[in-house]
Amino acid sequence: MKIEKIKPIPKYILKKIEKADKLYRPVFRGNTRFYSYLSKNDGELVRIYVAVKEYRKRLYYKQIAVHGVHSDTCFIKDVAFTPLSGYIVGWYKEGLSRYPKWYEDGEWGLQSDRYFAPFAPIVNREYVSAFPEYRYSAVDKYPGMDLLKYLRLYEEFPQIEYLTKLGLHRLAFSKQILRLCGKDKRFCKWLARNRQDFALSSVYVPAVLQAYKKNRPVYELQSFYVAKMRLCKDEVLKPLRELFRRDLEKFLLYLEKQRANAHGYLDYFNACNYLGLDMTADKNRYPHDFKRWHDIRIDEYHTAKALKDEEERKAFCAEFAAVAEKYLGLEYDKKSVYVAVIAHQPSDLVREGEALHHCVGRMNYDRKFVREESLIFFIRLKESPDIPLVTVEYSLSQKRVLQCYGKHDSKPSDDVLDFVNKKWLPYANRKLKRITAA
Repeated sequence: MKIEKIKPIPKYILKKIEKADKLYRPVFRGNTRFYSYLSKNDGELVRIYVAVKEYRKRLYYKQIAVHGVHSDTCFIKDVAFTPLSGYIVGWYKEGLSRYPKWYEDGEWGLQSDRYFAPFAPIVNREYVSAFPEYRYSAVDKYPGMDLLKYLRLYEEFPQIEYLTKLGLHRLAFSKQILRLCGKDKRFCKWLARNRQDFALSSVYVPAVLQAYKKNRPVYELQSFYVAKMRLCKDEVLKPLRELFRRDLEKFLLYLEKQRANAHGYLDYFNACNYLGLDMTADKNRYPHDFKRWHDIRIDEYHTAKALKDEEERKAFCAEFAAVAEKYLGLEYDKKSVYVAVIAHQPSDLVREGEALHHCVGRMNYDRKFVREESLIFFIRLKESPDIPLVTVEYSLSQKRVLQCYGKHDSKPSDDVLDFVNKKWLPYANRKLKRITAA
């Protein structure tokens, strides 16, 4: 394959592309479409990619890439690839743009054969028959688009022709399958007998090989490999991968037999861990009736968690009450129409927040209270001390008011602000100094 032997697009090929474009135009999105045709270059079968652009009801054609059946490089011209836009083509020489693009110089260049092969229907597949070496390749029965890859495999593994005639196009591109076909005639006959199982859906190659080796139905092995792939790709299921890394097949067969799934088992596994059960014991790893024991362990987990949560709640409330008792002296009920009352329980914060429609009952204020980072005081009218009015957050380290809000986070009245800043705050700071000294 040589650059100087690349010829212009023949007229009969242009007619074929125009005919194909009428068929594929609704399928292709965007203004530029791609087609390809087969030709000969220095005695080598090549596939030439053509970009087609419609402008003012006229079609413009441009050769953008040439791939050879025996070449590991390809020739490209005036084309680039970006992850967002895909293949983009420059049309400066055709007069469709005022300036050339950064990738457009009108000259052929070299690139790896793996790249610059967009989806492009071949308009003259029959051209392969002009090469005697491919006469028995069964390429006419291959419906895919990667024609050159098929012919390369045929030259290395002639048995691809046998698989193609069986309709096993997906398996035909596996070198493992092709090698075994070349060595084992019994395997070829086995494929022919079971071809319906392989042709109806995409079957993993390892599933086919294991089904033949172990003389088991391929659908059983296929279901195993599908489950294995899902288990290996799902990060949520990582604990199960580690637990069953040495007997993964046994675990997946167990799930299939129990008609369970990995996520349901993960819930069971987490419940067992929480309950402190030994998951190395088979009676826990593989319970004889998974659904029954799953439900039992989940119920036990919820019961144990509720008891633990209740114990933690009681312990937290006790800590909260101890802090409130420690700083009880900061409350104020002197000569004023207002009083300042410290919160005594986390539930006090919740009720205050719900009554005044602000966030003191949420946003971790109870935790800050227990850690003695800040205290929460309620400003009330002395004549109605049970009715929420204003909430104050007081910093113990800075000895100042951090927040002071009324209903719906509104700014309190001047009377309340005077009480908080001129009466209660100085009083609270003096009391805090004595508590700290003590």
